Amino acid sequence: MAAVDVIVDNLVALWRIPTVRRYFPWVFLLISVVGSALKHLELVPQTYFSSSRNALNVYFVKVSWGWTLLLLTPFLLLSNSSFSRSVSFLGRRLLSLVVATAIWYVCTETFFYIEDMTGFCYETGTTDVKEFTSKFTCRRAGFHWDGYDISGHSFILSYSALFIMEEIAPMASMKTASMSTLPKMVLNLLYVALNLIIIIWLWMFTCTSVYFHDQSQKWLGTISGLLPWYLTYRVWYLKPFSPGLPPQLHPKQEKQHF
Repeated sequence: MAAVDVIVDNLVALWRIPTVRRYFPWVFLLISVVGSALKHLELVPQTYFSSSRNALNVYFVKVSWGWTLLLLTPFLLLSNSSFSRSVSFLGRRLLSLVVATAIWYVCTETFFYIEDMTGFCYETGTTDVKEFTSKFTCRRAGFHWDGYDISGHSFILSYSALFIMEEIAPMASMKTASMSTLPKMVLNLLYVALNLIIIIWLWMFTCTSVYFHDQSQKWLGTISGLLPWYLTYRVWYLKPFSPGLPPQLHPKQEKQHF
């Protein structure tokens, strides 16, 4: 496990760099703008990732929130319990997962609603409009739906990556040397996996930007991801009546503002 320890140390050192955490959210806006321009100018050639059936999209992005919760929940419990084993403290930290899940649900359902309200059902090769009022019923009948499709990928990939970035921050302040072997190994593996997930989300966000959706759909999706992250971790979680920020031994050094 020595190799894993080295990887963890390097990742912790990377996230400790103030400019990395400060400018990471801006990376998504930059990719969305540049990627949209490249798509509009048709400058990026078709690749394996230009198909929505690529493995990363099917097995990761399609269930991205599930992967985020699957890895982040045990990490959050293990990392936060090293600061305090208080039930109220751990409950507040777990509440951040509930808040994030609620944000995910509300945003995705809103996107579906907008697409239903702005769309119509049609059959390929004809101009006949079918009498279906939702994308689900239209497609189930074998037809196609044309509505304003805000990029759910741009939303969930940016929001999930920023959410993970915030919640893995305690690793920089933890003294894992005092932990027993098994918890330390599990925590390190979860930390590496979560960083790998961030890389996958960033890559698939880039693919979405250069291959799919219209410009405004991607920009709205990206803003929908960044705005709730900002309002929670940079505004609400600084207040007393909130889940609070992830614990840090040196909050003045760790706190960065977007």
